[in-house]
Amino acid sequence: MIGRKLRGAAAVLLTLTTGGMLAHLAGQPAAADRSGDWVYYGGDARNWRYKPFDQINASNFGDMQVAWRFRTDNLGPSLDFRLGATPIMANGVVYVVGGGMRRSVAALDAATGVLLWVHHEDEGMRAQFAPRVGAGRGVSYWTDGREERIIYVTTGYRMKALNAKTGMPIPSFGDNGVIDLKKDFDQDMTRFAKPYADGLVMADIGLHATPVIGKDVIVVGAAGREGTTPYRVDEVKGYVRAFDVRTGKRLWTFHTIPMKGEFGYDTWEKGSAEKTGHVGVWTQMAIDEDLGMVYLPVETPTNDYYGGGRPGNNLFSESLVALDLKTGQRKWHFQVVHHPLWDFDLSSAPILADITVNGRAIKAVAMPSKQSFLYVFDRITGQPVWPIEERPVPKGDVPGEVYAPTQPYPTKPPAYSRQNFTPDDLIDYTPELRAKAVEISKQFALAKLFDPPVLSKPGGPYKSLTFATALGGTNWPGGSYDPETHTVYASANQQVVGLGLLPVTDKRFSDSAYVGGDALAGLRDVSGHSGDGPRLNGGRPPQAPVAPGNPNPPPGMGAGFLSSPTVEGLPINKPPYGVISAINLDRGELVWQVPHGDTPDAIRNHPLLKGLNIPRTGQQTSVGTIVTKDLVIAGEPTISTAGHARGALLRAYDKRTGKDAGTVLMEAPQTGSLMTYMWRGKQYIVVPISGPNTPGQYVAFALPGSAPARQSTAGGQQQ
Repeated sequence: MIGRKLRGAAAVLLTLTTGGMLAHLAGQPAAADRSGDWVYYGGDARNWRYKPFDQINASNFGDMQVAWRFRTDNLGPSLDFRLGATPIMANGVVYVVGGGMRRSVAALDAATGVLLWVHHEDEGMRAQFAPRVGAGRGVSYWTDGREERIIYVTTGYRMKALNAKTGMPIPSFGDNGVIDLKKDFDQDMTRFAKPYADGLVMADIGLHATPVIGKDVIVVGAAGREGTTPYRVDEVKGYVRAFDVRTGKRLWTFHTIPMKGEFGYDTWEKGSAEKTGHVGVWTQMAIDEDLGMVYLPVETPTNDYYGGGRPGNNLFSESLVALDLKTGQRKWHFQVVHHPLWDFDLSSAPILADITVNGRAIKAVAMPSKQSFLYVFDRITGQPVWPIEERPVPKGDVPGEVYAPTQPYPTKPPAYSRQNFTPDDLIDYTPELRAKAVEISKQFALAKLFDPPVLSKPGGPYKSLTFATALGGTNWPGGSYDPETHTVYASANQQVVGLGLLPVTDKRFSDSAYVGGDALAGLRDVSGHSGDGPRLNGGRPPQAPVAPGNPNPPPGMGAGFLSSPTVEGLPINKPPYGVISAINLDRGELVWQVPHGDTPDAIRNHPLLKGLNIPRTGQQTSVGTIVTKDLVIAGEPTISTAGHARGALLRAYDKRTGKDAGTVLMEAPQTGSLMTYMWRGKQYIVVPISGPNTPGQYVAFALPGSAPARQSTAGGQQQ
């Protein structure tokens, strides 16, 4: 093992040379048959998350065993208890990330999981104050048939190019293999400086997602700090940029908040474009190399839930934007939410699909959403495949807010999860629980889709209770697509989320007039378990995750904002809590839907439900899916003991009917999106798992057979 300091950065490369592994890699022709590879986060640049493999099928899915596992414990100074990455595989090498704040990259042998090399960098204060910490979603891969590169974004928002065979930086890319993404950003970063750190350190901008690469062009997005309480409304703007994959030269910048004189600037009334931040692309993008276009799912502006300081529709926030890949020129856009107030940022990767509607061939782009609408457009022209209607929506009562009078509603496909929280959706396991739920619900506003968040008041309503907002529908795991049947598969979270706003009383905490909050947080018992009246989940306000000198948030602000009331410890809404749906794109119809995940132990073993026969409820949280020749596969997001040892099940469904097609027990839930590849005639399914007591690991399943089964730690030792 060789440890080497890299010139110009505190980066370390560790390379294992045992067994001639590097010689094996060097001998692999980059132009060989790559049909078994998985070289993009989404499987390919179209985000299909599909492979036509049938070695693992309904008849043998339950026979799979662990072929190898790789733990991320030693990749950095912090553990990955919420590992959200997806591995990729190219030329017999699996590339993964881990190490928490350090965000290291590791290369593994595809057959055994043995560590080949690891690359990491200590970014010091820049990582400490980064808004998007953690391992991230993964890395990107590029080859011209001779050279192979790994491209990824660090915690501190630098983009690095590594030699895929050795892990060494590419000297000809950027500045010795690195591009500082906080520079050449068409905005002044010095305004974010503090007495103890410059603006490049303190600017709240980063990225979890992987860059996308097509025709030798890298396109990279941006993301600000998550949360309901921005410290300043004029945060960093999340512009999208493109770079040459060989040299790192910046090719173009697309201003997601238009500059003066640009298209869309007038949708930010009263000059608010200069006073607003974010509007980045924090999730995965898609590329159509044949058309030479890149598709951007754009997020929400600051403040997520209050837009009084940014009147107007606010383009290009919460829009799908199609750009010319070479020039960055806008081809078309569609804004799915006008004047965003619900955190409906477009969180899923667009799916590029060639479909046939009423006998007409259409090159389409389909986008799952938090609203549980699947938005479908002609990806050349931007025209909706089926009509999208502007319908009137209610106005709210928050002072200073300027509400959009209408919002877009797709007519097809139908919503694939509940969108309106009504009395009919209250828990009804027993008449007694139903009665308590009805009584508790009177303290809240039960919200339909696009009902605006309420001003939280001690006398009520405490919050709006919603299905399809910040945590609803399909989130960053996105969907998958079957090109054989022209069907999209998407998971949806049916968790109730509470939204409320409070006025800001201390401008040192936030310069927004209103932020997310709960008028009762910290003032009452918040256990939610007694039957003597409504009680809120939440608790004491959190410390603001910022540098020294910032005050604590005023009481109630940010505390328990997205939580919802419970009924004797049970969710206030009836199941299902999470579903997977199949949506046919030729017909715009829902084909099937199933609850995904066993009934949680807290419900199955609840004393008030003893003796009741409760069907599978599904589990909260959106999860990633993959599609094979006959199966849709996804792991459960929660530990349970429902008829099996403690753990979470990896589940397979018949992709045409949704019927169960097999399970395998995992020791922890799926927290990243899974993938599959074929190497030397053997199919592998790799699932990123983690949990409160299980630091992140990548577990590769395969059928018992002749391929070597070895397991490795991050230090490369066999277990």
